[in-house]
Amino acid sequence: MSAATLLALALLLAAGLMTAVFALARRIDNYSVVDVAWSLAFTPLALLYAALGPGWGPRRRLVAALTAAWSLRLGLHLWSRVASHHPREDGRYVELRRLWASKLAARFFGFFQLQGLLNVALSLPVLLACLHEAPAFAPVELAGAVVFAVSVGGETLADAQLRRFKADPARRGRVCDVGLWRFSRHPNYFFEWLVWCGFLLLALPAPWGWTAAFAPLLMLWFLLRVTGIPATEEQALRTKGEAYRQYQRSTSAFFPLPPRRG
Repeated sequence: MSAATLLALALLLAAGLMTAVFALARRIDNYSVVDVAWSLAFTPLALLYAALGPGWGPRRRLVAALTAAWSLRLGLHLWSRVASHHPREDGRYVELRRLWASKLAARFFGFFQLQGLLNVALSLPVLLACLHEAPAFAPVELAGAVVFAVSVGGETLADAQLRRFKADPARRGRVCDVGLWRFSRHPNYFFEWLVWCGFLLLALPAPWGWTAAFAPLLMLWFLLRVTGIPATEEQALRTKGEAYRQYQRSTSAFFPLPPRRG
């Protein structure tokens, strides 16, 4: 099946999924579920590309398995967070409710569809890998699989360390600065970005594989400038004040580095 046909099917699949999730969000009155849906949507997209792509079978299966492992882990992690707060929404969606109050349903429907479009755009590295017909793994693809595995492991560890820290009553209200969080204020975001570097390496040997570079670059921009660090740190400063400002002074924002003194 051609790349154009696969992309058209992916767009239809993503639009259908996000329409169903929008209906669920309206029913439970919680738009935070879009974060869960966005993460999980990469699994059916990867399975679609792997099932219908013309590339080498072992490559298609490997890429689909890696994508699904990352997507399902992240989606289930976010689901547990949304479920623990329900019916309270994430602060971002509370603010969007305020801004879009006059046309709430229509604007959120468009927002959900935009997330589906972003799913398809960011799944381009997976599609390129599943189109690649060379009957052997290139060294860069194997390196990509290793980077991918390390990234998912690091993100899982960071999430677990934060969860344990928050569950300790003696640490309630404190800033998590243990484990990976001692070297980066957002190790989960760092490893999430590294996942997309793994996607790039997996796609790189394919024809036009270099175009997959936009995925880690776009994700880095989102994490550093849009929905990642800015929103998270704004909330942390509101709730933890000077303690978090001290954490900002001593700890790297993104890339893991030794803590600064003073």
